[in-house]
Amino acid sequence: MPQQKIALVTGASKGIGAAIALALANDGFDIWLNYRSDHDAANAVAEKIRATGRACTLLPFDVSDPAAVKGALAPLLETEAPFVLVNNAGYAKDGILAMMDENDWNDVLSVHLGGFFLVTKLVLFAMLKKREGRIVNIVSTSGQSGMGGQTNYSAAKGGLIAATKSLALEVAKRNILVNAVSPGFIETDMTGAIPREKILPFIPLGRIGQPDEVAGIVGFLCSGKASYITGQVIAVNGGAYM
Repeated sequence: MPQQKIALVTGASKGIGAAIALALANDGFDIWLNYRSDHDAANAVAEKIRATGRACTLLPFDVSDPAAVKGALAPLLETEAPFVLVNNAGYAKDGILAMMDENDWNDVLSVHLGGFFLVTKLVLFAMLKKREGRIVNIVSTSGQSGMGGQTNYSAAKGGLIAATKSLALEVAKRNILVNAVSPGFIETDMTGAIPREKILPFIPLGRIGQPDEVAGIVGFLCSGKASYITGQVIAVNGGAYM
């Protein structure tokens, strides 16, 4: 019997990450579910995943902490290699650059770019040995078009887009595909406080997106139907950036 395929999803206790983890479980993947501290939310997602018949391993660690990343993943990677890695962990700390605290700049880049580096480097060794894998980085419209008050977040997501393309070139010959999915305004905790009347005029489809709509694209990229797609950025933004 072939070994069950595994998907590691970071930042998956809620919002887009949770939707991705559940979608991949429905597609037949066992899930390694990373989150930082919300144990109740992570356990709730794990219950839904297990209800699909798939296994779920909870991995609480901060993706920007090198020791924590290695401590959580290295023991698992000794015997198993995820077929899928979704780098979703991230957060925003908005403010105009002229008034931005240095920690708000460093912390946002550390989670998005540092977390990508630390997690991907470890998992990539296992993928390279197996000569297969899919890496999907969750970026943002802010990293493609820029967004006032989000210079740190835009820089982090723009850097992740560039990293996606470079890594795709490095590992294509080992049958590892690397792509990015770029959500626009999606119904999550991060967008909950934004007045709808301020953003809907900028979205041609006239509505906020749903986490499942992002998860559907991730599921596609991790499927056999996307076997000739790498180094791409696929937007899920209702037409807000074209």
